[in-house]
Amino acid sequence: MKKYASILFTLICLLGVGVAAQAQIRSEIVVTLPFEFVISGKTLPAGAYTVSRFSDDKNDGVILSNCESGKSVFVHPIETEDTSADKTQVSFERVGELHFLTRIQTSHDVYKIPVSRSEILEAAARSHDNGSASASSGSN
Repeated sequence: MKKYASILFTLICLLGVGVAAQAQIRSEIVVTLPFEFVISGKTLPAGAYTVSRFSDDKNDGVILSNCESGKSVFVHPIETEDTSADKTQVSFERVGELHFLTRIQTSHDVYKIPVSRSEILEAAARSHDNGSASASSGSN
């Protein structure tokens, strides 16, 4: 009986190491953003974010997780490509005060994030309307 318990314990440890290794493979980068930004139609607050692959297939998408709040958003890139550059970076398209995340580069892959023109125009209009409303309420 003791022999079976030892074998079972060994298998559990090996499975645990395999799961931990798999999680490490999927984790890509941690990036700290000093401003709020828009991605997949959602506005996320400034802060530190972990960018991780959703699965082993890089084309399946990535998950951005806010390190402080634990909130996450799934992002399906329109295009992915390999990179050999060791630098990691994120790129934005700025419209007024809004920053739209358009590209994530890890040490292995580049993820191009879809941002439609209609989404940009709609967000810009909302931002402009909110600015007008606060300006008019301040003048009363």
